[in-house]
Amino acid sequence: MDTVVFDLGGVLVDWNPRYLYRKVFDGDEVAMEAFLAQVCNQAWNERQDRGRPWAEAIAEAIALHPAHEPHIRAYRERWDEMLGGALEDTVQVLDELHQSGVRLLALTNWSAETFPVAEERFEFLGKFEAVLVSGQEGWMKPEPEIFQLLIRRYGLAPSRTLFIDDVRKNVEAAQALGLQAIQFASARQLRNDLKAFGLPIAPSEQ
Repeated sequence: MDTVVFDLGGVLVDWNPRYLYRKVFDGDEVAMEAFLAQVCNQAWNERQDRGRPWAEAIAEAIALHPAHEPHIRAYRERWDEMLGGALEDTVQVLDELHQSGVRLLALTNWSAETFPVAEERFEFLGKFEAVLVSGQEGWMKPEPEIFQLLIRRYGLAPSRTLFIDDVRKNVEAAQALGLQAIQFASARQLRNDLKAFGLPIAPSEQ
């Protein structure tokens, strides 16, 4: 392995809209979950990850659910409150790989408009040679086109590139294109997997 490609959300960054909406809905879990399932749901948010402008997304949602206008506007206006922070145990793994001179890239499903918030907040993003952001490219995981773009743009040899993601379908999509890939569950598991691939990382403490 000469290159490691990290996913961000769920691997290095803790992001969850519930961090915001528990406040918006004053702790009413039922109302919050209904809103996140029926109004600003995952499919709606993923269209921003693929490049749809937030202004268009907010306008569409308000037209469909006018009673929720304040809640919908909060999704963009208070988006930074959905960031729970860095997953420090995994950041330490990233640091060790960086110090060892391993080539590091990131591939993330993320809106082009909100990614600058993460860049400002998370210093560790500077350890990557580059971050490929779905919202800037018009493709997103698990679509093969974004993996093909990653391989082509950075001249990767798939058999020597290890991709890390917490979502199984993304791991399988990477493997289908010849990349080595592992599904992230914990920093401890990641250390052991990286070690098994021959990467310069300290094993997890048993």
